[in-house]
Amino acid sequence: MRLIIQRVKEAKVEVSEKAVGEIQKGLLLFVGIEEADNMEDVEWLARKVINMRIFNDEQGQMNHSIQTVGGNILAVSQFTLHAATKKGNRPSFLRAAKPESAERLYEQFKLQLSALLGKTIESGEFGADMQVRLINDGPVTIFIDSKNRE
Repeated sequence: MRLIIQRVKEAKVEVSEKAVGEIQKGLLLFVGIEEADNMEDVEWLARKVINMRIFNDEQGQMNHSIQTVGGNILAVSQFTLHAATKKGNRPSFLRAAKPESAERLYEQFKLQLSALLGKTIESGEFGADMQVRLINDGPVTIFIDSKNRE
């Protein structure tokens, strides 16, 4: 699984010009799932997101987690995070999971986040054409791949 994590002041995802998920201060997560992913990836990434200290303390240092600041999470599925760009100019998405297995793990990921954070996770609509609006805070943008745990 791959995540793009963005610390945001606010974020909203729309489908057909209707808001389907919206948060104020928190994290916007773009979630890419590949065929090789499983519940171990889901659990590891959920814990990583919840415990990641990327919010500023009183001295302006990144010492607080999403839990500490009482923030919210908006998760948006994005198969394009598994684009292969080595050959040619048209990305290949062969590594991205098939929709059935990807949606199952995406839903499990949201459930894990919700259980760890103790609140509902806002989300986009799986497989839909979505428009995402955000105000990046910092900016802080982090990429994590559960297959490359450095």
